[in-house]
Amino acid sequence: MNEESRAELFIRLLDEVARTRGRIASAFAASRAASGLSDLEMVVLNAVTGAASPPTVPQIGRSLGHARQVVQRAASALVAKELAEWMTNPDHKRAHRLVATAKGQALKQRADAQGLAAAEHLAAGLDTALLRQAVDALHHVRKRLEDHARAVSR
Repeated sequence: MNEESRAELFIRLLDEVARTRGRIASAFAASRAASGLSDLEMVVLNAVTGAASPPTVPQIGRSLGHARQVVQRAASALVAKELAEWMTNPDHKRAHRLVATAKGQALKQRADAQGLAAAEHLAAGLDTALLRQAVDALHHVRKRLEDHARAVSR
């Protein structure tokens, strides 16, 4: 039997990630629905609350691999729902920074608590060392993809 090439293994990994993403969406659908946000709105709220400093829409888009216009719509929806607000950006006149409001922070904390409860149930029976290896491996793959995207865009 022929051993799989690195490229073939990479394609298999991408397939597993895509299939897993669908299962994750199903497993966390109830907690996502409870937030009242679309998937992308929650992702943008996560990006805002998890950022070291308030990000701009283009920064969020680049970090998520989404078009700026798509992120802009989600960010505007968060602002309309009073979950986030715009703040001036001293580095750029038009690219405002996005920051979560107290209401947005509270929603994020509730969503995190619900997600953690679901994750506790889903992770039961999985080996902690195997999970750590999977996280590390996917982190390295993601970094490689980001490095490649930066090199191609130059």
